[in-house]
Amino acid sequence: MDLIDVLCGLGVAAGLVGVLVPVLPGSALVWLAVLAWAFAQGGAGAWGAFVAVTVLLGAGAVVKYVVPARRLDAAGVPRSTLLVGGLAGVVGFFVVPLLGLPLGFVAGVHVAEMRRVGSRAARFSTRHALAAAGLSLLVELSAALLAAGTWLVAALAL
Repeated sequence: MDLIDVLCGLGVAAGLVGVLVPVLPGSALVWLAVLAWAFAQGGAGAWGAFVAVTVLLGAGAVVKYVVPARRLDAAGVPRSTLLVGGLAGVVGFFVVPLLGLPLGFVAGVHVAEMRRVGSRAARFSTRHALAAAGLSLLVELSAALLAAGTWLVAALAL
């Protein structure tokens, strides 16, 4: 491993942290680090690894939105509730750095559902929205870890 491998590895690691911490664009950092590595390494093996990483992260991005949305539709939670939760999460992000995003999301979903269905039923909807958000995070983290593993195998092999 040379310096470019180490630097790209740090970029991939920062991307993995970014999946969990909403300050950094996690999957995008992983993708950009592997792209930089492929440019620096050159050759069919490096570009093949980059294509594999792109497919993994692209599939993860699609699944990240499709599967939780279907589960929320099945539970009867409207998309407007998620929109309110997302907006409250953005506001919370600026009010309470790092923890404000998830706290704002939960509070926004709960308030929107309390207005829509009442306080007792809002607990059910909020729980499903939180489970969907957790599933989305898990899918993105899994795709990013698979991409990181793919890059690592290629970096060690080349």
